[in-house]
Amino acid sequence: MHRFLSNNRDELIARCKAKVAQRPLRAATEKQLAHGVPMFLEQLTRTLAAEDADEAAESIAISGPSGGDAHALSEIGVSATAHGKELLNLGYTVDQVVHDYGDLCQAITDLAFERDAPFAVAEFRTLNRCLDNAIADAVTEFSVQRDAQLSVQQMAGEKQRLGFLVHELRNALGTATLAVRALELGNMAIAGATGAILKRSLSTLGLLIDKATEEVRGERSHQRQTFSLATFIADAELAARLDVELDALVFEVRPVDSQLAIFANRDLLHSALANLLQNAFRYTRRNSAVILNAYAFGEHVLIDVEDHCGGLLPGSAARMFVPFKPNADGRAGLGLGLSIARQSIEADHGTLTVRDVPGSGCVFTISLPRHVLPGD
Repeated sequence: MHRFLSNNRDELIARCKAKVAQRPLRAATEKQLAHGVPMFLEQLTRTLAAEDADEAAESIAISGPSGGDAHALSEIGVSATAHGKELLNLGYTVDQVVHDYGDLCQAITDLAFERDAPFAVAEFRTLNRCLDNAIADAVTEFSVQRDAQLSVQQMAGEKQRLGFLVHELRNALGTATLAVRALELGNMAIAGATGAILKRSLSTLGLLIDKATEEVRGERSHQRQTFSLATFIADAELAARLDVELDALVFEVRPVDSQLAIFANRDLLHSALANLLQNAFRYTRRNSAVILNAYAFGEHVLIDVEDHCGGLLPGSAARMFVPFKPNADGRAGLGLGLSIARQSIEADHGTLTVRDVPGSGCVFTISLPRHVLPGD
């Protein structure tokens, strides 16, 4: 058999390539798959030649014993593990790893039948042993590397979720702390507007803790309601004015049509808008304005947060909503606020976009379906 394989090497490889080409999502180059069929065919040929020369030790060194060797990989095992890793990195599935070696076995038997070149039983046993060891080692490495990748992805996802939770908890706690300080300094009653901000911040803290608890339990809930847009913007304005130094910039809130309403999770939407306003306050130039404007546009309600940061660098807008990904100008993207805001708004079937105003600043726009208040 080893002479047959050596003499028909190119034909066998060509047949394997033809079989591979018939399967979808298989576009690897010959260089990328150098550890695959060509190398295995060469090792199989050498194994058979060693056995034909009664060099059993050499045969085992090349292809390994029947059932493999858990302590030391053979030559076939080393190249097969590399092949399995390559296929994973190219995005293939475990069944395609098996098919690679199965294609060669099929090509050998088909060609031998066509050429009327019968093989000895012992040679077929050696072929099967080599295939078995190669497939086992390739699949094992494929699985190990895949599990490692999944573990890394899971850890990254957990890190992001934890980062989101910490960010939102910190924001709510910060607003509650500012409200308490304002109540103390002004000797104000808890029943007033500032007291309402404190209560809402504490409610948000409770909501975030409940949400985290639900995730641990595998539960999902999204409490949505219809509420007045004007009242919502007024509440957001009160909370924002506790957090901004008005001597450094102007915070302008434009009038809102009292008939407009939205259907959303009020606490999460409030948190999203607070993140946008904090971002605007942080990057707006001194003695400039941050403008909050909410209005109807067709069948939607738009909430604009306009800042005066000087405009965005090319490509910055595409990175703004990516968590843990800094922008070249150090603007948004260093933290998590914009990413959290977008996720919260999309959960309410809305969108969050940014528009650059070159030389001036940018406008973040929340778009949500337009609703009417119950009874209107």
